[in-house]
Amino acid sequence: MAHTAISDLKLENIEEAARVIDPVFLDSPQFEDEQLCAALGRRVAVKVETANPIRSFKGRGASYLCRKLDPTMKVICASAGNFGQAVAYVGRSRGMAVQVFVPTHVNPIKVKRMESFGAKVTISGVDFDSAKQNARNEAAAKSDSVFVEDGEDPAISEGAGTIGRELLRMGEIDTFVIPLGDGALITGVGAWVKHHSPKSKIIGVCPAGAPAMERSWRAGKVVNMTGVNTIADGISVGAPVARSLERMRSLVDDIVLVEDSQLLEAMRLAVSTLGIILEPSGAAGVAAIRAHDLPGDRLATVLTGGNVHPDLLVKMFG
Repeated sequence: MAHTAISDLKLENIEEAARVIDPVFLDSPQFEDEQLCAALGRRVAVKVETANPIRSFKGRGASYLCRKLDPTMKVICASAGNFGQAVAYVGRSRGMAVQVFVPTHVNPIKVKRMESFGAKVTISGVDFDSAKQNARNEAAAKSDSVFVEDGEDPAISEGAGTIGRELLRMGEIDTFVIPLGDGALITGVGAWVKHHSPKSKIIGVCPAGAPAMERSWRAGKVVNMTGVNTIADGISVGAPVARSLERMRSLVDDIVLVEDSQLLEAMRLAVSTLGIILEPSGAAGVAAIRAHDLPGDRLATVLTGGNVHPDLLVKMFG
């Protein structure tokens, strides 16, 4: 029997997204690599979401969302970098003004890339959550602006759900291991997979230094945390999005934590086996498969991003 998720995400919207999203973000490479499987001691399919103009999966959700917005409105969002790049890239293609609020410790590479796509970048707030509040306030003060929140708007999750649709073309996958930040990716993939492959497990991965999503999911309510500390800025969340957690209740089977040291090991493993440079959040699924005894004979994970902080590249490669 098909799993019926009590979610506001619609399968027909994921199907529509697969037709209308900018093709540059769709049908990313997915395969099993023998060296990686040997290193992990199991069959693991990877989906490479770094081979596009913004080097992350976020373009899918941003592309689907922006098609639904009034192009005369200015789009305001907050981002650790990748969502901001996605909105900037898609906004430019639709002639929309974009302003991205980022925290003070933002990766400078991500700022440059957002600006190269025409976005106004405002550095504001000690962490992502305060940058988000400042973005929300800015949009509320301007009648010609709309605030978009990653993890909140269903269209962003539905756009990301196209990843699950593509992965299931590989045949039976027992367990999907998904990096978990705001939850747009895991809920989008989960909505599609739980309907079309109800026996498959959906497992999220959070950094041990930023476990608010994991704690909140287990508690069944939002648990805000201060002092998050992880190299995985793309999935570093202190204030979970309530609507995203609500969707996760029926779509996610488990959430595991990984240490920063395990993320670094997974980044090095991706370079040596796949020849792909991942940012820490992009390697979270690989790290979790290596660190935890996850269920299933055949696993799949999404390599979600490759925008590495320059300081971290030095740490990795010297």
